[in-house]
Amino acid sequence: MTDDDAHVAGIATRLGAVRARIAAAEHDAGRPAGAVRLLVATKTMPASLIRAAIGAGVDLIGENRVQELVAKGPELAGLGVEIHLIGHLQGNKANPALRWATCVQSVDSPEIAARLGERSAEAGRVLDVLIQVNVSGEPTKYGVLPDSATDFAGAVAGIPGLRLRGFMTIGANSPDAGLVRAGYAHLRELRDAVVGSGLAGTTDVTELSMGMSGDLELAIAEGATIVRVGTGVFGARPR
Repeated sequence: MTDDDAHVAGIATRLGAVRARIAAAEHDAGRPAGAVRLLVATKTMPASLIRAAIGAGVDLIGENRVQELVAKGPELAGLGVEIHLIGHLQGNKANPALRWATCVQSVDSPEIAARLGERSAEAGRVLDVLIQVNVSGEPTKYGVLPDSATDFAGAVAGIPGLRLRGFMTIGANSPDAGLVRAGYAHLRELRDAVVGSGLAGTTDVTELSMGMSGDLELAIAEGATIVRVGTGVFGARPR
């Protein structure tokens, strides 16, 4: 077996382990099997390894950087996989992002939302979006603050060319599991408040993208519908 063959086999093995963790967390939380989707984060990973993951059953991937999304897009086209942008988006990169992304999970400003809506409408499409919320308030993280998330969601839901599907967050950078879980609970409460608001365009606000390799169980316990895992599937990222 070559090193490449071993790496591909390792992807399938790790993928199975992550799926088992998700299934166990669903069971422990009293949630239905299959309630949580796995998004495989492909930052820095070559298209060949991403194709191997798709061959092993992955149907949802996420890119952090628009330049990687654009570079890999042609090699992944036609494989039947959803591609989400999960990293920060600058307004001048909206057009290339829209070419390949089926969803942008990182909408965090009126300017970005307006630009995406305008470009989507011009292209004759409706783009799924999630609002990124900084539940921990850490200055190193992107996202709107929780206090403004509900009003912002109402505004985004009314933009032609966009379909608001839910919220995304990155958990608190803390060893305190209670603190991390509280942030995820807060995002769920925000989602529920928006769904219950009756505002136009909020009927499809169901998604909660939260939880990664180290804390996906906490996120699933608090209602995550998407967890984002990268190294847990691919192994250590190349330097």
